[in-house]
Amino acid sequence: MNGRSTLRGSISRRLLRPVADVIDRRIERQVRSEVRRTAGRQAPDPDTTEQLVRDVELLRHRQLTFELLLGPRGRGVSRIVSEGPLRQLHAEVTALSGDRDAAVRNVATAFRLLVSLESLGVGRIAGGTMNICGKLGTVPLLDPPNDDILEIGTLYGLFSAGLVRMMERDGRSPRLTIVDPFAGVQLQPGTAQRPDPSGSPVDEHAVRTNLALAGPAGTAARIQRGFSEDPGTRAAVSDRRYGVIVVDGDHSAGGVARDLEWAERIAAPGAVVVLDDYGDPNWPGVKDALEAHLKGGTRFTFLGKAAHSAYLRAS
Repeated sequence: MNGRSTLRGSISRRLLRPVADVIDRRIERQVRSEVRRTAGRQAPDPDTTEQLVRDVELLRHRQLTFELLLGPRGRGVSRIVSEGPLRQLHAEVTALSGDRDAAVRNVATAFRLLVSLESLGVGRIAGGTMNICGKLGTVPLLDPPNDDILEIGTLYGLFSAGLVRMMERDGRSPRLTIVDPFAGVQLQPGTAQRPDPSGSPVDEHAVRTNLALAGPAGTAARIQRGFSEDPGTRAAVSDRRYGVIVVDGDHSAGGVARDLEWAERIAAPGAVVVLDDYGDPNWPGVKDALEAHLKGGTRFTFLGKAAHSAYLRAS
């Protein structure tokens, strides 16, 4: 599971700036139009001025509605997208997949799926919008060798539900396995244990509820409660070779190193391994662990990154 603090203050204002800019431009166009129409008059037309006031109020109402759907007032963590980060994500997913059209399509599909899952589900998907959309959009494009998926650290299971649906959109038949301690709160070394900002407890019941949103494949998911480094937990789910492994558990350098070592043994030839929060300054241990791992004897080849996730291919 990865940690995220709620976006507030200046960060939220930056995320909402594109919406405000659109509204400002529309108001400015209307004002300029009114100025041109009233040029040469001693006073503006009262009826036109009143209409302009009503139009501005309508735009403000629409902004509030939009913010409740996607912004921090309605979600805590904003899901509003800016053009610059979106273009960057398109470029990164294209570099990983070699197909720009598919990259743009999958990222857009992933965004719609993210919004719908968080609207209908319990809790939230941890992480920034571009990182989530990058993972959901990229994995199917990398053509995993089989449909067995292992997620190490799931929080509320909503990301897993999304990945199942994205794989199914690609004509796959995903079989999902999840490993998580389900401690009631999000656990990360060095961070305080406090209730999730979504207000929902982190437990297996919430995960089962959310997986049902993905249909039969989600309902059939295998869930193993426990920490990924525990021998008993590993033994319970090491009965197959996985085509996709999502490493999103303990974000310390030691925890990531142990999960990568385990992934070496259970990844199918050609498997896709996704390492969450790679390059995120809040979690330097993730990048440190991967760089150290790749210097040793390994089956993994570094394919690249998209947003804050690294992608590996097993030999």
